[in-house]
Amino acid sequence: MAGIAVIGAGMGAMAAAARLAVAGHRVAVFERGATYGGAVGRFERDGFAFDTGPGLLHLPAVYRDLFVKTGREPLERCVELTQVDPASRHVFPDGTVVTLPNASRAGVLAALDEALGAGRGERWSDLMVRAREAWDTARRPLLEEPLRADWRVLGRDPYPAVRRRLFGLGGGRGPTTATLAEVARRELADPRLTALLESHALAYGFDPRTAPASAAVLPYMEQTFGSWYVGGGMRALADALYARCRARKVEFTFGAEVTRIVEKDGRVAGVELADGRPADAEFVVAGIDPARLPELCAGRALWGEGDVRPAPEPGEGAAARLTVCLALRGARPADAVHRTVVHAADRAAEPAGVFGDGHGRREPCARPTVTVLRPDDPTTRPDDDHEAVTLTATVAPHGPVDWRDPEALERAADGLVETAEAAVPGLRERVLWREVRSPADSGPVPGPALPGREGRFLRPGNRTRIPGLYAVGGWSHPGGGLAHAGMSGALVAGLIVHGDDWHGSE
Repeated sequence: MAGIAVIGAGMGAMAAAARLAVAGHRVAVFERGATYGGAVGRFERDGFAFDTGPGLLHLPAVYRDLFVKTGREPLERCVELTQVDPASRHVFPDGTVVTLPNASRAGVLAALDEALGAGRGERWSDLMVRAREAWDTARRPLLEEPLRADWRVLGRDPYPAVRRRLFGLGGGRGPTTATLAEVARRELADPRLTALLESHALAYGFDPRTAPASAAVLPYMEQTFGSWYVGGGMRALADALYARCRARKVEFTFGAEVTRIVEKDGRVAGVELADGRPADAEFVVAGIDPARLPELCAGRALWGEGDVRPAPEPGEGAAARLTVCLALRGARPADAVHRTVVHAADRAAEPAGVFGDGHGRREPCARPTVTVLRPDDPTTRPDDDHEAVTLTATVAPHGPVDWRDPEALERAADGLVETAEAAVPGLRERVLWREVRSPADSGPVPGPALPGREGRFLRPGNRTRIPGLYAVGGWSHPGGGLAHAGMSGALVAGLIVHGDDWHGSE
């Protein structure tokens, strides 16, 4: 069978490597860093441990399928997978608090009615029904198939059209071109429901003012398929996938930077490492940002004029995250919620601070939306008299704040801690120490692909113009996030095993 070189050891790259190895190929992974997992990291100190990337898993079926297809051990035998219930608690600026159950449409409806007032749950439920229609329409071509040559069909938003009088949009602009913010304003009415909807977009790095209405599938996916936590932190999932790759004889070389993709007779022939070593291969799978790929291919254009461009524009799913890891004295209360979202006091200021106000100005939001993660996991703390808490906020990757300025970074972290006290009373008095992870170090985080808006929210296709060269991972089709990275690996493996005419799983 063919020899395959994989560039990078992120989750999408390892997902492809495991599937290709099971298909009988010889697979070698070259990772310039010291470890695997990409953004799925873990920070440990003094007996405390924190996820520094994704904190929860959505659409676990992607990894269940991966582990079933690559071995006889199913996912649940390799990691401890627990449904988080309640799924989340939301604290709004007016003091309203709502606790939402996991994967229960009726439960969410009842919780919203009780906390926000009669009828609010029905409004949210109606929106989720429309989101389900969008999901059912776009799921297969967007997530389960390689990006089509006629990818522009995904430029049409599948979010169901509603009566024009509901939107009040003029100028010939049909309702299916509405943004998520417009949908929220017209369909939800209540500013707290709007904040709930828009917070999902912001968490994935999307600007609600420009994201298509189809972004409503983000809360739909979470509400329908649930939120899951991996015992030992999300890094345990990366550990399990790495172990599966090794069990299938995938070779890993760390500290090995690929500096050139070698071509011969019009197709790839392998890679060359920074130390000059060649590695022959009949296929190359690149688990890196596609924007970097041309420099490894002597500047060749890898996607044509009609293809999806490699780099999204600002506001199109490439924001950054500020993360604060807190080591706390005192036990985790028995009634603590795994995830609490403390919403920004000024909902308009937040997207303007991250993506701009439309006039080229960006003023950082003084109190952005903060997600507070408090896993009830003994592996995250030295003993039961302490607690590990992680705070995250979506921020601009560069611009209004110099994230390399230690003072600016600490001021921003102070703001997150102060805001998080709405979720953890007396938080500041409990802090033993904290570790701040700067967006300057992690860089922008890719969001999942979305249909609509003329394809502006799609990612570059997995196939390139060089035969034998494929792109995988969060910056490629179908976009970022743990589940989408796993899907990307499945698509690339399918293209190599079955050929470029393969249209996806049956």
